[in-house]
Amino acid sequence: MALAVFGLCLTIWALGRSLRWSKARVWGLISVIYLGALAAQFAHPEGTPAPWAILGGLAVIVWGYGVGLSRLKARAAPQAAPAPQGTFGATELERYARHIVLRELGGPGQKKLKNAKVLVIGAGGLGSPVLMYLAAAGVGTIGVIDDDLVDHSNLQRQVIHRDDAIGTPKVHSAAEAMRALNPYVHLRPYQRRLTGTLAAELFAEYDVIIDGTDNFATRYLSNAAAVALKKPLVSGALAQWEGQLSVFDPARGGPCYQCIFPQAPAEGLAPSCSEAGVVAPLPGIIGSMMALETVKLITGAGHILRGEMLIYDGLYGESRKIKLAPRDGCPLCQPLKGSKKETP
Repeated sequence: MALAVFGLCLTIWALGRSLRWSKARVWGLISVIYLGALAAQFAHPEGTPAPWAILGGLAVIVWGYGVGLSRLKARAAPQAAPAPQGTFGATELERYARHIVLRELGGPGQKKLKNAKVLVIGAGGLGSPVLMYLAAAGVGTIGVIDDDLVDHSNLQRQVIHRDDAIGTPKVHSAAEAMRALNPYVHLRPYQRRLTGTLAAELFAEYDVIIDGTDNFATRYLSNAAAVALKKPLVSGALAQWEGQLSVFDPARGGPCYQCIFPQAPAEGLAPSCSEAGVVAPLPGIIGSMMALETVKLITGAGHILRGEMLIYDGLYGESRKIKLAPRDGCPLCQPLKGSKKETP
């Protein structure tokens, strides 16, 4: 019986590898087979359950040791390398040399990036390039909030995740990729769904908020919290071959998201990526632009897409910008109309 069980487990393992099943699915099936064999040993009058129970106990100990070791490494890794806030070690200076030689950034700009705190909502198609480029650019503290797990269908465009991360939380998969890219940044993964109460508490800790979600409920929620806390909101959206981005910042003279989109479209008029599809490189293009706007917001370099929307058509290789203005009567922006607008 032992050989039969072992052979069946080995078959499932090989099948899972060839069909690219998630680790959770493979080990779940193997666990079911083991528990069935253990139950059969208890039920059979001449069964010998003790060896099976010992084998299962050893497997649990090994698994627990591996999980504990991984968590200890994850905790230790972000704290080992970073230099004190606002200062740079020799390795960091070399890492950011191409930034430091830029006239618009230089050392002061890189220091602003290191001292900045940015929150990214969503670790999916748009969040992937945003997170990778913010980490590469040296943004000191990066938060990412998402309650979803990595799925096979994500890997066509969500380049921050890997095949062996299928079935794991997106925020932890993203944090692992960013940590591997740049150990000098501090990462804050939040595996939860964004709510109004949480947004009010969380946004207050960050300088810039980036919305990379694909549902209108979260967009309106994020916009309301950002407006209330006077935080700039970098927002992007995708649809098949086309993408758009803007910086919504009414505290500094621009409109908010609800100024431009007073209400969500009727169901079916703006289908999600899962319903309408999206070409793989498009999130990378728009997400990279969102990361660039964030770098400019933090450092004060260049012209910000505040009061403008950039629209990119990937199918025909065309881009255009349209002007955006605050809307009279907007319930979110109206209280800011009479107050003095802040400067960056």
